[in-house]
Amino acid sequence: MDLPVMPPVKPMLAKSVATIPPDMHYEAKWDGFRAIVFRDGWEVELGSRTGKPLTRYFPELVTAVRERLPERCVMDGEIVIAREGRLDFDALTERIHPADSRVRMLAQKTPASFVAFDLLALADESLMDVPLAERRHLLTLALSGVTAPVHLAPSTTDIEVARQWFERYEGAGLDGVVAKPLNLRYLPDERVMYKVKHERTADVVVAGYRFHKSGPVVGSLLLGLYDDRGALQHVGVCAAFSMRRRADLVEELEPLRMDDVHGHPWAAWSDEAAHETARLPGAPSRWSGRKDLSWVPLRPERVAEVAYDHMENGQRFRHTAQFRRWRPDRTPESCTYEQLEEPVRYDLAEIFAPPA
Repeated sequence: MDLPVMPPVKPMLAKSVATIPPDMHYEAKWDGFRAIVFRDGWEVELGSRTGKPLTRYFPELVTAVRERLPERCVMDGEIVIAREGRLDFDALTERIHPADSRVRMLAQKTPASFVAFDLLALADESLMDVPLAERRHLLTLALSGVTAPVHLAPSTTDIEVARQWFERYEGAGLDGVVAKPLNLRYLPDERVMYKVKHERTADVVVAGYRFHKSGPVVGSLLLGLYDDRGALQHVGVCAAFSMRRRADLVEELEPLRMDDVHGHPWAAWSDEAAHETARLPGAPSRWSGRKDLSWVPLRPERVAEVAYDHMENGQRFRHTAQFRRWRPDRTPESCTYEQLEEPVRYDLAEIFAPPA
């Protein structure tokens, strides 16, 4: 491979803001694996956000890149998997598997797509120092008439359209909106773009915690919601605390601490088979590796209000939740899935439909 921009390249990043900023280039925020695609003739590499290759996990995209992208190019975008008109992040994580046979089976069963939204190089020219507006124009020309599973990410400079996207696209599983200055050069690994994500709040049961890697202070609180059968399901964690607050939480939660997990709703957490029928903390996965998944059980008697962006498959928080406050006025039994607001469904195909 001999391109004007060579792997590895870490992608340009975005910082969170509360509202959509004016006078910018806007795109939807995709919920997938960020990837920079390098193509030099037959040679293709899919680089991850960390710079490590994703190529072996998405053989169907390697084929698609050879068939649909310019002969020599470097593009920034997102690898996504759609099922039933929505993005499915869980299906995406299943692809990171050591067995090549399983990867190829899943490539047939749940094929991935690549959504391109930036162009870093074309033919023999690096575009890293070219303003975004010009890069986007060249990207649009390069992908004119492109077909699935490669897509050109929809974009606009109209803030009212961006606001409509923010409201509608969540129903297709998208995260929010990204805003980019029109004169922005491509700056790898720098947070120079802006992202506006959906945020909601929920009242959850705090049923345990994990210690922080730095010592005997709280690393994360384990959160639960009751399902319609009355079973407490593990739905995620909240973890953004100062070190002083982490130490205070150990003392604050001590009266609820159980000597062992027996009698706790998640007592079966260490039994791998139990994870097939319930959501429990410490689910074994290839992501955890040798990470210590043990936790401190608490009597499920305390309720916290947390902020979250959206639910994954309606079952768990997609990202780490943010602690807002304790809710002594709420009973644990009232913390059910029914309180969660679900976005109106929106078909992903509508997003990729060509403009009228």
